[in-house]
Amino acid sequence: MKFCSQCAAPITAKIPAGDSRERHVCESCGIIHYQNPRNVVGTIPVYGDQILLCRRAIEPRHGFWTLPAGFMELGESTAAGAARETLEEAGVRATIGPLYALLNVPHAEQVHLFYLASMATPEFEAGDESLEVALFHEQEIPWQDLAFPTIKQTLEWFFADRAAGIFNTPQEISVRSRDILSTEKIKA
Repeated sequence: MKFCSQCAAPITAKIPAGDSRERHVCESCGIIHYQNPRNVVGTIPVYGDQILLCRRAIEPRHGFWTLPAGFMELGESTAAGAARETLEEAGVRATIGPLYALLNVPHAEQVHLFYLASMATPEFEAGDESLEVALFHEQEIPWQDLAFPTIKQTLEWFFADRAAGIFNTPQEISVRSRDILSTEKIKA
């Protein structure tokens, strides 16, 4: 049983007046305890023709490679969160570019947002949540050792768009988006 953070009374699931969805509502004070998706924000850090990846030092997917990303904090924008995560996980003060990928992950109650980012120098260091950090050419990407389907999809889009010359034109970049299904888990 869950209890209200305001008055410690039991919380039950019901449809509140004026709503159309079942919510967690306090039986005593009536406060609605919303449960909504969490935003994961990150970057695609580019130096020359290489991409920076981090090998995870934490669960889930300890030891697998990922783009620098993590949960957005209250009081920050998605771009600011992406920049913070890149600094924390890879020691890089990247220049944040446009939003590039938005992936809905309903089964994990998450939305993943990745920004294009450029690195001024090839200097980086593993943060507390990274075992190691490295720059990879496209042919060197450890595809079988990527941590999450959202990382794989974002990198596939990025390399396809780069090959098509999308990043060479001054036009605005379209955001890539799709839903990730629960069946798309990467095998360990």
